[in-house]
Amino acid sequence: MANLYDFTDPRRQPVIPHMESDALARLGEALTEGMAELEAGAATGRIQARAAGRHGQRMLDSHSTRAQATLAATGALAEQLRDAQGAGRLAGDWADYLRDAGERTILALDILRKRGDQFLAHEAAGCPPVLIYDYELVMDGADLPFSSNYVLLRIVPPEGVEVHDWKRPYIIIDPRAGHGPGIGGFKPDSQVGVALRDGHPVYFVAFRRVPAPGQRLSHVTRSEAAFVREVMRRHPDAAKPVVTGNCQGGWATLLLAATNPDLTGPVVINGAPVSTWSGTVGDTPMRYTAGITGGTWIPMLLSDLGGGLFDGAHLVQNFELLNPSRTLFRKYADLYRDADHAEAGFLEFERWWGGFFLLNEPEIRWIVEQLFVGNRVVRNEARIERGRPVDLKAIRAPIIVFASRGDNITPPQQALNWITETYADVTEIRIRGQRIVYMVHEKVGHLGIFVSSQIARREHTEVASTLKTIEALAPGLYEMTIEDITERDGRTSFTVGFTERTLDDIRALDDGDADERPFAAVARASEMQAQIYDSLLRPAIRASVTGTTAEMSRALHPQRVSRAVMASRNPLMQPVARAARAVAQTRAKAAPDNPFLAAEALWVQGIEQGIDMWRDMRDMATELTFFGIWSNPWMRAFGRPFEARRTLKSTEELRALPEVAQALFNIDRGGFVEAVIRMLILLAENRGNVRRDRLERSSRVLTQDAPFRSLGAERRAMIIHEQTLIASYEPEQAIATLPALLTTAEERRLAAAVVRFVPGALDEMSPRTMALLQRFHAVLDLPEIDGDITEDPLAPPALPGDQGAATGGARADAER
Repeated sequence: MANLYDFTDPRRQPVIPHMESDALARLGEALTEGMAELEAGAATGRIQARAAGRHGQRMLDSHSTRAQATLAATGALAEQLRDAQGAGRLAGDWADYLRDAGERTILALDILRKRGDQFLAHEAAGCPPVLIYDYELVMDGADLPFSSNYVLLRIVPPEGVEVHDWKRPYIIIDPRAGHGPGIGGFKPDSQVGVALRDGHPVYFVAFRRVPAPGQRLSHVTRSEAAFVREVMRRHPDAAKPVVTGNCQGGWATLLLAATNPDLTGPVVINGAPVSTWSGTVGDTPMRYTAGITGGTWIPMLLSDLGGGLFDGAHLVQNFELLNPSRTLFRKYADLYRDADHAEAGFLEFERWWGGFFLLNEPEIRWIVEQLFVGNRVVRNEARIERGRPVDLKAIRAPIIVFASRGDNITPPQQALNWITETYADVTEIRIRGQRIVYMVHEKVGHLGIFVSSQIARREHTEVASTLKTIEALAPGLYEMTIEDITERDGRTSFTVGFTERTLDDIRALDDGDADERPFAAVARASEMQAQIYDSLLRPAIRASVTGTTAEMSRALHPQRVSRAVMASRNPLMQPVARAARAVAQTRAKAAPDNPFLAAEALWVQGIEQGIDMWRDMRDMATELTFFGIWSNPWMRAFGRPFEARRTLKSTEELRALPEVAQALFNIDRGGFVEAVIRMLILLAENRGNVRRDRLERSSRVLTQDAPFRSLGAERRAMIIHEQTLIASYEPEQAIATLPALLTTAEERRLAAAVVRFVPGALDEMSPRTMALLQRFHAVLDLPEIDGDITEDPLAPPALPGDQGAATGGARADAER
């Protein structure tokens, strides 16, 4: 420490600083900070330029192509009109079109009347699930200690479909995002239908329209955990249930698995937004909503206006505005143009789309604050309730994630980036004993993931069937790919492969995380706005809202009014019903080649393109405005405290974890089971890609053959986990110590035969696989490989007339 005289003693410089030294230091700091801000500003400029470029290029490509098609259609229309005029039938075609258009108008209005009647009847019935299957109530969340409006339903198999209690049950959790439950099973080709056709018991987690008093999201999670345990109790002879979560039900399923690690059955996550700040610049406009329209205080205000209940119709309105040309125009234009045949499909979908559900204020606040604005689940800062953190690393169940590049609500980055944020690398995934499989579709939209019959027949079918074998995979990260091979009797058979991936493969789906920094400022501003609203405005608003005004605010919501006003209870719609009945008796369609029908189609395309152009310009303006507001120097400094990601362990720290040390300590301990599993894991890591036929042979050995069959799922998973750690950290020693596990010549011969049976024929093996098998033989003092092994060496010999053994094997296979 300096004393009074040191500051005037030149011999003490530069140890004792002087003012001029301080000035130079401050100047250097200012220059450094200035350069950093310039670079950050330049980065923001590059992001905005990239956003503008992508939006502009997409608009240019899309709308120029559509404009060319419109010009071509206009030319064809002009030719049709000339031909009609030359044939002297132009006036007749015009009269036919006017009659046809008038009749279609009446029929379309009548369908909207029926939609209104359906809406009112559905509301009066309490908005029951829109499942096409019969069901029975198994458990009611209202009866649990932490009551909720959730219920567990058992799907009653339709006539001709047989399910078996010893087969693995399926539990489907539908999204609670404004709509009601049932989207996962309102068609025969659906998630429910796929599982039923395969003979599995199916349970559905539904919810009532109004939440239980005092209900919180933690109550929902507790109810879902109780439901899963009840299903496990009902099927003691079956494997652990598969839990499938759709959209919002997907992240709810992750919360369920993270807070209840004993629920170890596979979880399937379809189109679920988890890493909500993620996305690609110029492609994912929905993630900017909170930064432009406001954060948590908006749903808080809407909940207060609703008497403590948040109306799901607000969420539906936002979804419709995301693609207004489809939801606000084209849907009705298509109904009008095909009024003779569109009624059934239109009303079927509208029954679900027009069922609006409510959330308690604490529920919607948690969802917005912890997930969509705060991104706290990914940052490992979320609390499902006080003192109960949510750590995705705690999940012990295999996770299958389904995403799509065509999904503009939950793009692949939001569905997958939580993996890169949660784990340091693939090594940590293996250390945790986790199996994560993901699949990215190229085109299907958000609703198509759950609704599309094509997706149900292909992706969901293959995910369901692959779950029989997926638990035979060694812990790690895999991409699942599907290849078409044959079409027979109207059904397509597929070949499924699993390719080992790294976290960089998932990062490659994104364009970096520089565009995520501004969201930290949004999160902090949202938190402050919520506190200000809670302290200053909320008391007055709550005091001014009564039960009557809250109910009126819901009844007068545009989503409800637009349906109710068209119902039969409106006296103005009575003539429409009578006119529609008359039209049905005398319907006269215009000829398909009527040129005015082509003109109508051209008009619809033009209106749709105009709305799409407005939407594209809106999205571009929203994105540029977002970065302009939240990515300037002041906002970067403001949001810096909220930028912190979760702390990830280094490779050295991972090796020091107790489970790794314990596994390496047992490297020369074990027997036949440990040796076979170790060699199969080494082979899988050596290949990098696992075809489904090889995986099925591996699953057959590990689940049906003695001595593996007697292990049980839990013990088998523990051994696979331990041997994966050994193969990952000490692959050379793992091979060298195989003789210590296989002490007799017969054990070595049988183990080598089993390991050769799984990869299949020699001519299908890669040189690396063949070299590793030869190395196993050399280490175990066995002769070189000289032929294929096509039959399972561990399969018991079939006795003449032994039908019981065959039946038991089929049942064991079906259980998977």
